[in-house]
Amino acid sequence: MMTDLPRGTSELTGCDEILVAADGPVRIVTLNNPDNANAVNNTMHTAFTRLWASLAEDPDARAVLITGTGDYFSAGGNLVEWLETHVNNPVTRRAGMRDARRIVRDMIDFPLPVVAAVNGPAVGFGCSIAVLCDIVLISDRAFFADTHVASGLVAGDGGSVLWPLLMSLIKAKEYLMLGERIKAEKAVELGLANRVVPHAEIKQEGLAVAHRLAALPPRAVQDTKRTLNLHAQRAITGILEYGISAETECFTTPEHRAAIDKFLNR
Repeated sequence: MMTDLPRGTSELTGCDEILVAADGPVRIVTLNNPDNANAVNNTMHTAFTRLWASLAEDPDARAVLITGTGDYFSAGGNLVEWLETHVNNPVTRRAGMRDARRIVRDMIDFPLPVVAAVNGPAVGFGCSIAVLCDIVLISDRAFFADTHVASGLVAGDGGSVLWPLLMSLIKAKEYLMLGERIKAEKAVELGLANRVVPHAEIKQEGLAVAHRLAALPPRAVQDTKRTLNLHAQRAITGILEYGISAETECFTTPEHRAAIDKFLNR
């Protein structure tokens, strides 16, 4: 059975769906919406915009581990809330997409090394968050999927920005446009994850890797990350802005509304 990590609290984020715990110099971030497969609701999405700046200000933190409660990493967005805030309300739609830009930029700019322990399905937003991390361990029961296009949306944020840096452009087109599941071994082969870990060991292995990073000379590891992430910085210039803007324009299309209705009526 998988050993649980310290549960953490919502004190840092003000959101019960994102818990933060300390394990020495490692900060453990847990996506915590287990009744909905750790799907991202609006409160959780907004809390992500505060999370990375707050962690960067922690003088004792040296590395971060991010994982999900139970056997899911994150099943993506909460479509019931999505319908009200992104489809039906232009004010909250703009705010949500502004937050989406900020989350991508903040994760790329975040100075500490971040390890993802992908303990289950990582879909949509969950997939983007995982791949924005620095080292990605994936459970042998997990998979990635970016389902934006299938739901009538432009794949505007994490996938379109980073996937072409991690795999071939033609492969990125295939998986982003078709939205097919990428099983754990295939994710490693493509470059979306570093290695597959047995499901029962994924969280503890992620914590061990985070502690290895935390033990390195902090200036050296942080500036190495910063140097490498300059490639990602260059990628998001123009690409992220266009992708988010194009995605925003899709929210009121009949195709997107039909995809939501089909999901909600299942």
